[in-house]
Amino acid sequence: MMTSQDGFSRTEDGLLQPPDQTRGSTWNRQRQSSPARKLGMTRKEKDTRDFKENENPEEKEKRHKEQELKSLYKELLYTITHKLGKPASEVFTDNQLHQYIREAFSMAVDEHQSLTERVQNTEPPIYCLMATVKEAKGILGKDVSGFSDPYCLLTILEDEKESRTRRSRPKPRKAVVKDAVSDEKVYTTDTKKQTLNPIWNQTFVLEFEDTAVASFHIEMWDKDEELSLAQKLEEIRTNFHGLRRMIKDAKKEKGQDDYLGSIVLRLEDLHCTEDNWYVLEPRTETYPDRGQCHMQLKFIHKERDGTLSAGRSAYVNYCGILLQFVQSHISKQQVIHLPQGSVPWKGELCGEGQTLLHLYATQCNLSPFLQDLAKWMAYSKLYQSLEVDSSVLLQQLTSIEYHWHQQDLPYQQKQELGDSLRGFLQYGLCLVAKYRDIFPPTQDATPRLHRLLRILSQVCKTQAFQKLNAAQFDLHDEVIEAVHSGTQEWFAIKKGPHQPMTKDLTETVTALSRLIGEVQQDIKHNKDSWNRVFVSAVQVDVFTVVYQKLDFLLAGEVRHTLSLLEGEMEQNLANSLFPLYLSLQVIHKDKAFLQKRGKLLELTNFHEGFREALPYWLNKAFSTTQDRVERAVQVDQLQPLQSGPVPIKHSSSAVDLVTCVQPICQLWEQLSWPDPEEAFMLMVKLTEDVCKIVMNYCRILKERVRELSENSDPGRAVNMLCVVVNDLEHLRSVLIRLPQQLNWAGLRERTHHVIGDPQFHNVLPSQLLHAQGVLNKEIRSALETVGRKLNSDIAMYVRSMSTRCRIPSKSTEEAVVPLIKYLERELQYMNENLVQENFNSLLTPLWTNSIRTLYQVATQQKQEDGLMVFCQRLQFTLQCLEQCFHAEGNGLPLDTLHVDSYKLIEKFLDRKVWEQKVYSGEKYGAVTLLASYRRSDHRLRVEVLNAANLLPMDSNGSSDPFVQLRLEPGHVFSEVEPRTTQIKNCDLNPLFDEAFEFLVSVEQCQAAGACLVVTVLDYDTLTTDDFEGEAFLALKAVPGVGGGSGDRQGHQPDPSPAQIRLPLMHPKPNDDSILKLLESRRGEREAQLFVKKRRQREKQSQEGKQ
Repeated sequence: MMTSQDGFSRTEDGLLQPPDQTRGSTWNRQRQSSPARKLGMTRKEKDTRDFKENENPEEKEKRHKEQELKSLYKELLYTITHKLGKPASEVFTDNQLHQYIREAFSMAVDEHQSLTERVQNTEPPIYCLMATVKEAKGILGKDVSGFSDPYCLLTILEDEKESRTRRSRPKPRKAVVKDAVSDEKVYTTDTKKQTLNPIWNQTFVLEFEDTAVASFHIEMWDKDEELSLAQKLEEIRTNFHGLRRMIKDAKKEKGQDDYLGSIVLRLEDLHCTEDNWYVLEPRTETYPDRGQCHMQLKFIHKERDGTLSAGRSAYVNYCGILLQFVQSHISKQQVIHLPQGSVPWKGELCGEGQTLLHLYATQCNLSPFLQDLAKWMAYSKLYQSLEVDSSVLLQQLTSIEYHWHQQDLPYQQKQELGDSLRGFLQYGLCLVAKYRDIFPPTQDATPRLHRLLRILSQVCKTQAFQKLNAAQFDLHDEVIEAVHSGTQEWFAIKKGPHQPMTKDLTETVTALSRLIGEVQQDIKHNKDSWNRVFVSAVQVDVFTVVYQKLDFLLAGEVRHTLSLLEGEMEQNLANSLFPLYLSLQVIHKDKAFLQKRGKLLELTNFHEGFREALPYWLNKAFSTTQDRVERAVQVDQLQPLQSGPVPIKHSSSAVDLVTCVQPICQLWEQLSWPDPEEAFMLMVKLTEDVCKIVMNYCRILKERVRELSENSDPGRAVNMLCVVVNDLEHLRSVLIRLPQQLNWAGLRERTHHVIGDPQFHNVLPSQLLHAQGVLNKEIRSALETVGRKLNSDIAMYVRSMSTRCRIPSKSTEEAVVPLIKYLERELQYMNENLVQENFNSLLTPLWTNSIRTLYQVATQQKQEDGLMVFCQRLQFTLQCLEQCFHAEGNGLPLDTLHVDSYKLIEKFLDRKVWEQKVYSGEKYGAVTLLASYRRSDHRLRVEVLNAANLLPMDSNGSSDPFVQLRLEPGHVFSEVEPRTTQIKNCDLNPLFDEAFEFLVSVEQCQAAGACLVVTVLDYDTLTTDDFEGEAFLALKAVPGVGGGSGDRQGHQPDPSPAQIRLPLMHPKPNDDSILKLLESRRGEREAQLFVKKRRQREKQSQEGKQ
C-alpha cells in the first residue's frame, strides 16, 4: 500500500483508496470487527477433515466433487441475492436464474431450498462502485493561457444526506461534492497541467449501502495556484488577451479553483458495467458546452462471505462455474440433437448462464484477462472429453494474446497457463498422431483437423507460450514426429488382421495384398485430402512424410513375403501375386507427387521380385484369350450384328475377338515394366500372342463357315462368306491400331539406348506384317470365291443377251434388262453386307471381268447380217454397265472405269498452249502480263498490266472490258478460285495494273496441261458479258516454276517476273476432235462441264461469224 501526495492510498494494482479504510459508517466498522467470518472458516475447515480413514478413494473423490459443486452453487446463490445494476441485455428474474443453476448443477429441490436459506443467512458483502476516470475532451480553458489544470472529485451521495446538506447551506454553493460530504468520502484524481483533453486512467472504489437511494457524483475543477507579481506580469506580457481573465481572477478569493462541470448518475440506473462518454453539465447557462468525460463504471463486492467456497479464490470459482455451465449446456444440446447425431459446441451459452457469469465476474472484480484465461482453461479441458468446436479455443487464444501486453498475470495463473498450453499441445499432437481415425477424409472432419492444427500453431506463436515455455519447441518437427509415430502404429494395427491363418503361400500373398490395399487407400487419402490441410495449417507435407514411412514399412513386408516364394512358383501362386504387383505399382507411381526426394525409395526396384511370376501372367492372358475366342466362334451364326440406318456388318465373333484381345493390351499397360530391355522382350511376346490369336481365329472361322455351309443353299453360303470377309476386315483394322494401343512409340523412346533401330523395326513390325498378310490373303480368297460366283452369272446373262440381240423384235433396251436387274440386285446386296473397302475391292474385278466378257462376245461374232445392230447393242450394254458400276458416284469412280478423260482435257490444254505460241497477229487484241513463281511461299504472282486493240462490243463503238484469270485443268487446281480485274468503262486499250496471287505447289504448276487461261470480257449490265478473246500461258514457262540449281541448302532465290504479251484468240466452232470425244462421255460430270464451257466460248467466237 502506497500513499499519494493528496493523502489517498494507492494499492498495488493502481487503485486509489481513502486514507483510512477502517474509517466510515458505524455499519462498516461493526461488520469488519465481527468474528462470524473467522468462526465460519474454522468450522468449515473442521468439517472438511470429517471423513472416514478407510474410505474408498473413488467414493472420497466423488464426495469431494459434490462438496466443490455445493460451494460453487452457494457462490451463485450469493451472486443472485446480492446482484447490482441493470442487466446488460436480456432481463431474467431471480426465479429464472435459480431454476437455471438448479438444472445446471442437477440439484434437488429440497437441497436447493436448504442451500438458499444458508446463503441468505450469511454476511452480505460491501457494495462498491469501481469508477475508472479515463480521460476528458473539450473542457473549458480557465487560465490566462487558454488552458486549464483539471482534476476530478468523486463521491457517492445518498438522497437524504444530499437534501439535508442543501437545507443546511446558507446560500447556493458551486461545489456539491466538496460541501456535501466529508473529505474522507471524496476521491481526487491527479491534476493535469495546461490541457483541454486530460488523460488520467485512474481507478477508485467507492462504497455505498443501497443503489435505490444513492447517486454517483463527479466534479471537474481547474486547479488555481497562487502566483507572484512577476509571474502575473510575465503572463500579461506574453498573453495580452488574457488581461480580462486576470481581472476576473483578481475578484476571486485567493487560491479558489474554477468549476469546469459535473456528472451525476443514479446508481439504480446503471448497468453492471458501463464504459461511456458522459457530458459535463454546467452550473449556469453561460458556458453550456463543458466537454465530455470518459469513464468505466462497475459494481463490485468487497469482503464476500468466505464460508461459501472454503476460501478458494474468485478465479478458481469462476473456472468451476464456467466448466459446469458448459458441460450442462453440451449435455442438453446432445439430447436435443440425438436423432441427427452430436453437434460440436460453438462456444455460446444460454442467456441465464451468460448473465450469471457476467454478474459473478463483475462482483468479484475479475479482469477480462482472467475471464478469458478461465475460459481457455475450461474449454481446453472440455475439448479433450466433449464435442467442442475448435474455433472456440482459437477465439480464446486470440483474446489471451491481446491481453498479454495489457495486464500482468499473477504468478500462479502464469504457471497454470503455461501448463495448460503445454498440456494442450501434447494432447493435440496425440490427436494428430491418430488423425486417420479421429479426422477421416470427409467434408465434416477435415475442417476440424484444420482448425486443430491452426490452434496448435497459434499456441506456439503466442507470447505467453514463448515466455512461459523454457525449452525449444518446434511445432513443425513435432507434427512430423507425431505423424511418424502414428503411421507406425497404424501400420502395425492394420497388419494384425491381415496375418495369414495358415502357412499356405497363396494365403500369405493374399493377406499381404489386402494390407497393401489398405496402404494404397491411405496414401490416396493423404494425397487428396489430408495433405492440403497440413500444408495450409502447419506447412507440413504430410503426404511425403507418410509416403516415405509407408514405403519403408511396406518394402520390408514385401521382401519377406517374396523370399518365401523363391523356387515355389506355380500358376495359382503367380495369379495371386498379380493384384499385389498392381497395387505396389500404383503406390510407386505416387512418388511423382513427392515434394522432397532425398534417398532412394525402398520400393524403387520392387518389380525384380516378380520376374519369376511374369511368364505365368503372360501364359494366363494368352490361354484365357484363346479360350474366349474359340467359344465366341462356336456360337457365331455368321450374321450381321445390326441392320438399318447404321448397320454393323460383321458378326458377333469379331466383336468378341476385339474384346478378348483388349486385356492383352491392358496387361502391357498394367505391367509398365521398368527395365527397358526386358520391356522390349515383353512387347515381342505380347505382339506374338496377339498375332497367334488372330491367325487361329482365321482358321477356326473358316471351319465354322464350312460347318454352316454344308446343308445350306449357295446364296446362304455367299451371304456367310460376305460376313466372314467383314469379320476379317474388322480384325485387320484392329491389327492396324495395335502399335498405337501398345504404344510402340513410347517403348521405342524408352529402349533407344539399349535396342537398336534395325532390331526394333525388324522384330515387332515383321510379326504384325505377317499377321496382316495372312488376313489379306484370307480376305482376297473369300472375295475371289464371291467374285467367281458373280462372274459366272454375268457371263451367262451377257451370252443370253447377245443371242436375243439378233432377234429384230427385241429392242436393245429389252435385251439388256435381265443383266442390269441381276447386277443391281447383287451389287445392292453386296453393298449392304460388305464394308465399303471390300465392296470396292469386289467391284473392280467384277468390272474387269464384265468388260472382258463383252470383248469375248464381240470378237466371237461372225460377219453376217445385223452386225451394225449387234455392235450398237453391245455399246449400249457397255454404257449400262458403266452407269451400274458407277452408281451415281456411290460405286467405282470414273477414273477407274475409264481413266482417259483427264488425260484428254490435259491434251486439249496442251494443244491450246501450242496454238498460242504459233498464233501471229493481234486480230482480236492483246493482253500484257507480269508473271513469276516464288518457291519460298508457294505463290504464283500474276500482274495484269493492260490490254490493247480490243474489239468494240457495245453500240457506242467501245467496250467495258475486264480480265478473268483461271488455272486449268480443274482436276489439278480444284481448290483454286478464278480471279477478276476491275471493269474499265468505255476503253479499248484499258490499263489495269492489278496483281493477283495463287497459292499452288510446284508440282501442280508442273503437271501435264497446267496453264493460265486469260479471258477478256465486255461487261454488260442486262445481258451476258460479251467475249473479247482468250489466251493460254503454260505455267512451266513462268519464271520460278522450272528447275534450277539453287543454293547449297536446296533453296532457290525468288525470280524476277517476266513481262509477257499474249495475243487474244477466238476458238473455231466444232473443229476439235478431243471435245467431241469428251462430249460422248455423258456419264462423266467433269468432262461434260468442261465441254459445256468450251462450247459456250465457241458460240461467242467471232471466227464462226466471219
